Amino acid sequence: MKLITLIALILVPISVLSNNDNSSEDLFVVLTSGDAETQMMAMVLATQSANQDVSIRVLLCSEAGELAIRETESPEFAPANRSPKQLLNGLIDRGVKVEVCGIFLPNRDYTEENLMEGIGVAAPPEVAKFMKREGVRYFTF
Repeated sequence: MKLITLIALILVPISVLSNNDNSSEDLFVVLTSGDAETQMMAMVLATQSANQDVSIRVLLCSEAGELAIRETESPEFAPANRSPKQLLNGLIDRGVKVEVCGIFLPNRDYTEENLMEGIGVAAPPEVAKFMKREGVRYFTF
């Protein structure tokens, strides 16, 4: 049953995105889960969407914000033998905007100095403005 659910989670969002010929649409990935497998699925789908010329933006909140911290690691998953953090770095290298939510740092013992290169801190008014734009699709984990 888990395999069927996983396949559905992979194929449904990809099929929805692939039926969209409007390359001006943005995909807003909001990741809050601290579960590494869930983080991996989010990064896999974001990467696959980027491969299909979909503009991606990632917001890391709650436990998922730990992916943004330099000193943290994440486990590798088969079959790619890559980690969520490695895929996140790949998205950053491609120019994807990645941010931690505005309340992540103030409520932990981290500062902006602890964030990986290429990751910023989201400003709620700016994120709200982005969210209300036409053509923004939301994907939350």
